[in-house]
Amino acid sequence: MNPILVDVLRGSTVESTHSGAFAIVDGDGALVASLGDIQRPIFPRSAIKVLQALPLVESGAADRLQLTDAELAIACASHNGEPEHVATALGMLKKAGLDAGALECGTQWPGRESVLRGMFSRQEQAGPLHNNCSGKHAGFVCVACQLALAGGSDPAEFTRGYIRAEHPLMREVGAALAATTDTDLAKAPVGTDGCSIPTYGIPLRQLALAFARVATGQGLAPERASAARRLRQAVARAPFMVGGTGRFDTDVMALLGERVFCKVGAEGVYCASLPEQGLGVALKIDDGNARGAEVAMAALIEAFVRLGDAERQAMTDFSAPVLKNWNGIEVGGLRAGAALLSLNGSTAQ
Repeated sequence: MNPILVDVLRGSTVESTHSGAFAIVDGDGALVASLGDIQRPIFPRSAIKVLQALPLVESGAADRLQLTDAELAIACASHNGEPEHVATALGMLKKAGLDAGALECGTQWPGRESVLRGMFSRQEQAGPLHNNCSGKHAGFVCVACQLALAGGSDPAEFTRGYIRAEHPLMREVGAALAATTDTDLAKAPVGTDGCSIPTYGIPLRQLALAFARVATGQGLAPERASAARRLRQAVARAPFMVGGTGRFDTDVMALLGERVFCKVGAEGVYCASLPEQGLGVALKIDDGNARGAEVAMAALIEAFVRLGDAERQAMTDFSAPVLKNWNGIEVGGLRAGAALLSLNGSTAQ
């Protein structure tokens, strides 16, 4: 049974808890810290979008299309569907000579109330560009077009069905995931993600290894190490594109820049690269709770990243958020569990 990573307080009393597991690995693959079962395969979902975006750079598509930092960042994103996100994903497709009809991620209404109100006031309908994965899929389409041109195929025709596991594009994406995690995907549990591409069950330790490699380039071919670094730097320069207003990923990376690359995945998953420390992090909250995953990730950042006084104070908003009721009265909060708190202040390099 996995340990408690996060407590939920009502007043000063623990009302609920979130158990889970995490692994922290260095660039050589050595385990630096862990709690819970880190060998059980879990579906990382959207937490691995930076790994899935590696072929966008490695294939030459990013250079040929002259993709900007914002466009590379949104290829790694689970965004709010705000107007800037929609415009950026559409811009990528236009550079590839296609439009939103090429996306196979499905239609999704944005979850942020202010965005919805704006759309309703303008009598706009949701489309695939509003899907939180539209940037990732725009990146997929760009790679598929690159593969089509290399093979002498029509890009519009070649991209159809790119979400299927047997499509050449998805085979490229799977190969990048397998290589960075040292995982044989043919033997891994497999399912279908929310955006319709295959998702594979991978242990937390292997996911942490992949993110340590993204942080350091160790264990990667030079071209792949360069691609990982380019994607990390693009996200640091355009963190809004990875999430958006009020999102943990965006806010933490806007605060800490290139020192932290972090990415949420559905069902309580978080992965991160800590380049200064040369570490990769992967965590999973057992009950799939997103706010629990954010608190745990914030606590690990506090423990392993060197922070200034102002930065540490700012991080407490994420590691120990206050809960208020509809009258604005403080009623409790969340905090890292005892096992995570024991890491704080003792391991930052």
